[in-house]
Amino acid sequence: MARDSDYGAFMEKFLLQPSSSPHELPLNSLTFAVKDIFDVDGYVTGFGNPYWSRTHAAATSTAPAVLAMLRGGATCIGKTVMDEMAYSINGENIHYGTPRNPCVPDRVPGGSSSGSAVAVGAKLVDFALGTDTGGSVRVPASYCGILGFRPSHDAISTAGVTPMAQSFDTVGWFARNPVILIRVGRVLLNLPDVDPVRPTQIIIAEDCFQLSTIPSDRVSQPLIKSVEKLFGGHLLKHAILGDYVKDKVPSLKPFLSGGKADQEHNIPSLAALSSAMRLLQRYQFKINHGEWVSTVKPDLGPGISERVWEALKTTDDNVDICHSVKTELRAALIALLGDFGVLAIPTVPGPPPKLQTDPAPLETFRAKAFSLLSIGGVSGFCQVSIPLGLYDNLPVAISLLAKHGSDGFLLNLVKTLYDTLEKELCAT
Repeated sequence: MARDSDYGAFMEKFLLQPSSSPHELPLNSLTFAVKDIFDVDGYVTGFGNPYWSRTHAAATSTAPAVLAMLRGGATCIGKTVMDEMAYSINGENIHYGTPRNPCVPDRVPGGSSSGSAVAVGAKLVDFALGTDTGGSVRVPASYCGILGFRPSHDAISTAGVTPMAQSFDTVGWFARNPVILIRVGRVLLNLPDVDPVRPTQIIIAEDCFQLSTIPSDRVSQPLIKSVEKLFGGHLLKHAILGDYVKDKVPSLKPFLSGGKADQEHNIPSLAALSSAMRLLQRYQFKINHGEWVSTVKPDLGPGISERVWEALKTTDDNVDICHSVKTELRAALIALLGDFGVLAIPTVPGPPPKLQTDPAPLETFRAKAFSLLSIGGVSGFCQVSIPLGLYDNLPVAISLLAKHGSDGFLLNLVKTLYDTLEKELCAT
């Protein structure tokens, strides 16, 4: 075990060499790590909890996503720490320790792909694989000041990946620069090398930026100025996304009434979207793991324990409506963006929380975070979190979303924007 060194990012270090090939491979000379949710032949997939490790046998095959990286020429150096059962966006693990955020050591690294994000942020590897169901690549990417990509739902095989909730599960990845981000994406998504397509519009979701505790100008202005320089200001549009979603997703109605959906500093329709997502997530988690949890009764950390046991009480009430919400939201956002439009939102509603913050005050932050994260999660659209430097010495990030299946377009756009964004940040 190598958890004491290397920022506490690794569960286990080992070396998986790339497939030998006489040809120049796209990921030659790159190193990577994988979240301990991916099967690697001969190793137990730990799923963030020692009780899980003790009750499961070693994998007899390797997940296709990991194999694709090895066949692409990359070298895997180990498995990374994750939040227990992938049921947190915080990044703290009471059993294996919390990977140290290389950007701000007194703050959480974000989860559940915590170790993978830390390994990239600390320059221990060139890139890392994670998974994103509710936000588990996007959140740690934003907290650790790196790039994180959640692909279109179902675009990359999740075979050999322990499921959390299949309606939302995706294989994502982290990198420190857009060149590696796109190299990895081309292999994982089997994309041709095509010229970038100019976006038709970039929509700034004004109400979403108001959710953030960081001044909205500090998050949106670098993007706005970069778009003006590269493409012209006529591409920029502004929208109140919450009103649009409320209008175009009628199935949200049962999730809109009272309670948390109407709390101050929230967007009721997006809070309702989050409620629908989390209900379906709980239900599918129960189907996947309820029997194991009930039988083994594992020791689970604070916050995670409550969520897991709440999931086990979930019934199928309103589950059908959740599927309708998914269909309606995807259609609504396709109508809004078109083929090559982009939606801009903050990745998360503020800087990473301090380590060992009591779970209770974190709930308000989590609720706001899931209002933002559920847009990509429920629509199945691809989303990239882009670091925007520091504000008050804490990391800032913005997210861009594009239509389901437009992953190549979005990856190319990040590469096009990135240098100009960095120059804008230096100028502020």
